Amino acid sequence: MRRSLAAAAAAILLPVGALTAVASPAAAAPSSPGVAAGPDTTSSPMLAAMQRDLGLTAEQVRDRIAKDEKGSRTDTALRRSLGNAYAGGWLAGGALVVAVTDQAAADRVRAAGAQPRVVTRSGAELERIKSALDWHAAKAPAAAVPGWYVDVATNTVAVLARGDTRAATAFVRASRVDTAAVRVVGTTEAPRTYYDVRGGDAYYMGGRCSVGFSVTGGFVTAGHCGTTGTATQGYNQVAQGTFRGSSFPGNDYAWVQTNSNWTPQPWVNNYSGGNVTVAGSTEAAVGAAICRSGSTTGWRCGSIQAKNQTVNYAEGSVSGLTRTNACAEPGDSGGSWLSGQQAQGVTSGGSGNCTSGGTTYFQPVNEILSAYGLTLRTSGGGEPPPPTGCTGYESTYTGSVSSGQSAIQPNGSYYYSSVSGTHRGCLDGPTGADFDLYLQKWNGAGWVDVAGAYTPSPDETLSYAGTAGYYRFEVHAYSGSGSYSLGVTNP
Repeated sequence: MRRSLAAAAAAILLPVGALTAVASPAAAAPSSPGVAAGPDTTSSPMLAAMQRDLGLTAEQVRDRIAKDEKGSRTDTALRRSLGNAYAGGWLAGGALVVAVTDQAAADRVRAAGAQPRVVTRSGAELERIKSALDWHAAKAPAAAVPGWYVDVATNTVAVLARGDTRAATAFVRASRVDTAAVRVVGTTEAPRTYYDVRGGDAYYMGGRCSVGFSVTGGFVTAGHCGTTGTATQGYNQVAQGTFRGSSFPGNDYAWVQTNSNWTPQPWVNNYSGGNVTVAGSTEAAVGAAICRSGSTTGWRCGSIQAKNQTVNYAEGSVSGLTRTNACAEPGDSGGSWLSGQQAQGVTSGGSGNCTSGGTTYFQPVNEILSAYGLTLRTSGGGEPPPPTGCTGYESTYTGSVSSGQSAIQPNGSYYYSSVSGTHRGCLDGPTGADFDLYLQKWNGAGWVDVAGAYTPSPDETLSYAGTAGYYRFEVHAYSGSGSYSLGVTNP
């Protein structure tokens, strides 16, 4: 499970696009938040929506949710352990397929129970090509080039072309990327933004959008729904809160701080008279089933098709979107996306509708939480005081981390040991989460893992006998979010 932290430390937050449409306050508003649903990941409304939209039986829905969750966790673990040899993973027919660049990595994938596929280009190489396209986004006319994304299944970057492909081809050439690694794909998509505190509920700000997920003190939503300082009213037209942060285009995320009359709850409206409880925000893999909630079309389901797509809206390009084949319509903007009970993102923009079908994009929720330092409200409650189960260590550090993210200790820096000896770490994380602990050493060119503790629990301990040098600890939230304490003793 050892992996280089260089890639993780260099990771950037990638924002997303927007779904919006002006709507009258007379638009049908959902009922006020009620009693939270139980922990069943296949509650009848979600199960029914997945049956309808994915063409599955109830038994097949339960089987897919279980396989998607297992495959997504395996994909995350392999991405961390394979490093530069990892070229992307996706679920196909219930099985996890992982692309790698060499046979040794393929053997490790097979040992983890997944299907390996040896490819030419690494995931990092494909992301560099996509980043080059992002840099030249102004050269892509929105009407002719709706977007581009890394297609892990074909080991290429796909550039979408509406109608004549000449504009897309010219854009690729102007970006000075390896054309052999790029596919121009014809499409009928015409993404647009739509304007139209429980996830999926309507709120108003001159138009209508949908709540994404509750966070401590408010909720997250799409950035195009309002600018910083914009006042909001809830589903019942009662004063609700104020946009405290917003970014669009380029990004498409925002958060609203609610007033004392509103209590953010860890629920998403299932539009059948109840709620789905949010348990965490573990990221699902490409190919996983996914459902969303919005104030116009309620529950709709589909599959994840690609991650980190750039969408070229008329208002400007937006990077970091996740592509799905679930439908959405004006007013669904900002609404919740779930894989099982795991929060995935907020509705951005798309093409098509829920009559003929379409493509819809969402902003990954973990990026929003990190951008604004927010804590997702989950079935475990709000943010508790830092746990203090690690005693007897020379130094103690505290902090908080969101699911899928990492924190570096001591205090975002490192320490120096002038002699050889034993380094000890003790991590005490929040109940119900899965936090991991890594010790890293500077090798002259970057930070590398020298020891790790990664059981399925929130608490970890490690011990490492090392030589003199520079060290630091990484606290990684594999799943779940919250506060932690870290005890450290070093030579």
